[in-house]
Amino acid sequence: MSKIICSAAIRGAKNIIDMAEESYEEALKKYGAEQEVSFPNTAYYLPIIYSMLGAKVQKLGDMKDIFLECRKLMPPVVSEDIWLPYLAPALDAGMATFFAEEMYESIRYLNTPEFYTKTEDPTAENIWLGAADDVIFRKRGVEFVDGTAPGFAAIMGSPKDKEVASRIALELQEKNLYIFMHDSTEGVRMPEQLVANGVQVGWNTRLVPFGQSYTTAVFAIGFACRVAMAFGGIKPGDYKGNLIYNKDRTFAFIMAFGPVSDEWYANAAGAINWGFPTISDYDIPEVLPTGICTYEHVVSNISHDEIVQKAIEVRGLKVNVAKIDIPMAFGPAFEGERIRKDDLFMECGGGRTSGVEVLVSKEMDEIEDGKVILEGPDICDIEEGQNLPIAILVEVAGREMQSDFEPILERQFHHLINYVQGIMHIGQRNIMWIRIGKGAVEKGFSFKHMGTVLHGKLHQEFGAILDKVQVKIYTELENVEKVQELARNVYDGRDLRLGAMTDESEEIFYSCTLCQSFAPSHVCVITPERIGMCGAYNWLDGKASHQINPTGPNQPIQKGACTDPDNGYYDGINEFVKSASQGAVTEVSCYSLMNNPMTACGCFEAIAAMLPQCNGIMVVNRDYRGMTPSGMKFTTLAGMAGGGMQTPGFMGVSKHYMTSKKLFMAEGGLKRMVWMPKIMKDEIADKLRQRCEEIGMPEFFDMIATEEQGTTEEEILAFLKEKGHPALEMEASID
Repeated sequence: MSKIICSAAIRGAKNIIDMAEESYEEALKKYGAEQEVSFPNTAYYLPIIYSMLGAKVQKLGDMKDIFLECRKLMPPVVSEDIWLPYLAPALDAGMATFFAEEMYESIRYLNTPEFYTKTEDPTAENIWLGAADDVIFRKRGVEFVDGTAPGFAAIMGSPKDKEVASRIALELQEKNLYIFMHDSTEGVRMPEQLVANGVQVGWNTRLVPFGQSYTTAVFAIGFACRVAMAFGGIKPGDYKGNLIYNKDRTFAFIMAFGPVSDEWYANAAGAINWGFPTISDYDIPEVLPTGICTYEHVVSNISHDEIVQKAIEVRGLKVNVAKIDIPMAFGPAFEGERIRKDDLFMECGGGRTSGVEVLVSKEMDEIEDGKVILEGPDICDIEEGQNLPIAILVEVAGREMQSDFEPILERQFHHLINYVQGIMHIGQRNIMWIRIGKGAVEKGFSFKHMGTVLHGKLHQEFGAILDKVQVKIYTELENVEKVQELARNVYDGRDLRLGAMTDESEEIFYSCTLCQSFAPSHVCVITPERIGMCGAYNWLDGKASHQINPTGPNQPIQKGACTDPDNGYYDGINEFVKSASQGAVTEVSCYSLMNNPMTACGCFEAIAAMLPQCNGIMVVNRDYRGMTPSGMKFTTLAGMAGGGMQTPGFMGVSKHYMTSKKLFMAEGGLKRMVWMPKIMKDEIADKLRQRCEEIGMPEFFDMIATEEQGTTEEEILAFLKEKGHPALEMEASID
């Protein structure tokens, strides 16, 4: 390794450790050794330290041993008398750098609680988000599981020109990467450049402004460490497993702009431990031989026009981005983009006007592939603020197409339209809502471009079952109402078909091992009455996925004989799960929380947990940040239910499962439910009330407590007694 880089990294590491230790000593005098420290709302303590050393830094006093470890890792500073042209000493210095920076940033949270927003998106007063909490992390971590986000670019500094900064950010977004931004170049910060150029930043657009200084690089590396622990089954303290996991699975790199300081070199050396190389636009020494990283370690003098492609090449990332012929950028990075009032040109549906979207299958000779028809005014024909009704009718045909696949394909409209920069799509069916931004109109966006997107992407993603796709878009009320009538008949037929399916009526269930590369022993079993715990896959989805990719993650399971209908034990399921988990899981019950519950990776929408004093079950969704009657928040509960483990009394579930007839049958079904957050109860209220009617207890809906009634078991027990909740009279689930 270059002596220049090695010596600079070691000098920078020493400076950072000295700075962090000085901050620690001051905090110790001010707060005392028992003062709690953390990154807010996370179960991973200080995640780099936790993942590398297995040490739980919970109090200021816990940092003393970590600083000793930092000093032990530090080699002598390079001088004329000390020549260390080796990679290892610099890597050790880089690791010590991250330990010191994590402690420094946790003390910053202590000293200045409002320094970071601690939100998904910037506020009007503050652009700097700080470390991702566990709600954000688990929500975004799913995208690293399913490949929607193959990795991230950790940006240090910024190009001086805001147009160049915006172009680089856009190019990274189009590659589906997350962009984590840190520090400045001669006072210029990239997030501020983007905002000044009208670009939305925040987690929803994957442009994440972590912080103003180089020390916030630990938020990016810590995110990678948490991915390995939460989804990869890597244990805290297994530093080798964590480093190898990230090198092989998290395609991240450092992109540095402008002069590189000793402190930046120290952070770059630290990142190389994880296999994350550095690509710079500045004239710095290079480290080109392959070693820790997949290819080169440090590459410099790269022009701004080439830097994104070079970074992807050096990291070894294979990006497959289909080019859609529309005038705006297109990709998953834009799915979370919001079109706010000041940016709005016009909107359709959503109660503002009539709106509907529907997909139907046709015979091969009834449609013309690639044909996009628009009947009615286009966007260029109206004034700003003039809204239009809209109907999107997609007709498909294919030799392998089945009517059961229609809702699966139709559900793709939501994210595919959202992938268009400057367009926002909400809802589905006849409650869909589209907002068109001024920026998209300025670039020449037409309603027909939505047809182009749907035609191209449905072919690309479902080519195994589709041969033809035709799109019709109507913006005149008379034709919109005709499509609405057609759609109502289609929806009714689908709902009747889906509603009539039961676990008893189908002999084949489907597996989902999409997350098994992250949790090797996890196998999800999807039945007609129990969709995947992530909420994204139902039985029909599994069937369609297998049809599209016969060797993929959704395999048919012959359910076999049912040996216990209450618990949901099936011979075929147990045989399949034992084989697919490599023997780690030998028995799974489909309908029990207590007896061999289904495993989870960490992508679940909600977690169910037993409340012994209440003799009942609580469920908490990942959007709820508060305390639960179990004495644990969602983030802590996630550690009990994830990682491919079977933990009786804790299980990942989907929101949809809450109204299934098979809900916790072994424990007595819905009548065992005693608590859920109000936000979740409101979301499923209509279906939950209907289910209460079906069990002959319409009053039961009001017997389910929320945080408004309490967040401790004692408070909930008092409420249950007042209401005469049936769980109190049921057989004890825990002896």
